[in-house]
Amino acid sequence: MDQQPDDRGEIRDFLVTRRARITPEQAGLPTSARRRVPGLRREEVAVLAGVSTEWYTRLEKGHIGGVSDEVLEAVSHALRLSEDERGYLFELAMSARRGNRKPARGPDRDVAAPVQWMLDSITMSAAFVRNGRTDILAANAMARALFGPLYASDTVDTRGHPNIARFVFLDPDSRRFYSDWRAAGAATAAMLRAEAACQPDDRKLRELIGELSTRSAQFRTSWAAHDVLLRHDGLKQLDHPDVGTLELSFQSLALPRPGTGVHELVLYTAAPGTTSEDRLRILAIAAASESAGSARAAASDAPARASRSVAPSP
Repeated sequence: MDQQPDDRGEIRDFLVTRRARITPEQAGLPTSARRRVPGLRREEVAVLAGVSTEWYTRLEKGHIGGVSDEVLEAVSHALRLSEDERGYLFELAMSARRGNRKPARGPDRDVAAPVQWMLDSITMSAAFVRNGRTDILAANAMARALFGPLYASDTVDTRGHPNIARFVFLDPDSRRFYSDWRAAGAATAAMLRAEAACQPDDRKLRELIGELSTRSAQFRTSWAAHDVLLRHDGLKQLDHPDVGTLELSFQSLALPRPGTGVHELVLYTAAPGTTSEDRLRILAIAAASESAGSARAAASDAPARASRSVAPSP
């Protein structure tokens, strides 16, 4: 299957933005005072990759389906692509090759009960499961407390699932919650772009990207940068409305789900002995108290529900 016009535009824009960020000095090439384009010229990338200018020009115009992995590796090296960017380029090539297009992802299913049990057993870290569209599908009590602004947002769907991208770009409260809101937005857009390459036929993902493009100028700016993130780990500072500033480390682990793509288990935790750990512990106590209260309420209501379910004797 040949790639669609939108795919060709995606490939073109990605490669153009990657070569625009590399200067001739960085590439070890001679420079001249008269340069009509930012970064490297096409012919310079071709020289660095060891291919003809005509061949690289066709690639940059989006004709990627017949390009060998060896050439893609050489272009990745010439453009100094990160590991995530290299993976993204190969995903675009995979989608364009005949017979190798991935099947559309099936509908999201509820997270399996053992996964929820695992989340609930984690008490001193915020743990949640998200899909590639950044929907939070399941979470432990600590995550619901830590990400309370997301769960209280008008962007939550009808099933009560927050969507990180909608919150970041469409809810003004996100600017207070994320200390570096622009960085959070850039990373979120980069994850969606990587997901779009992995799941080109995901209708819900296309609708989400279209909605954000229509409603958020910041998303349009971040999307136009063509940055990609396949994994998102590191440090993040959050300004929680109840406990104040938290500096947290976060890690993500893949949870493959047959027929539904890959979900990720994400954990947020604080360094031992820090103020952030103390504040996270306060959230943990509050979350445990709320969970216990909910459990007691459910238990006290159980006899009434049982009596209502029993039919009266004739």
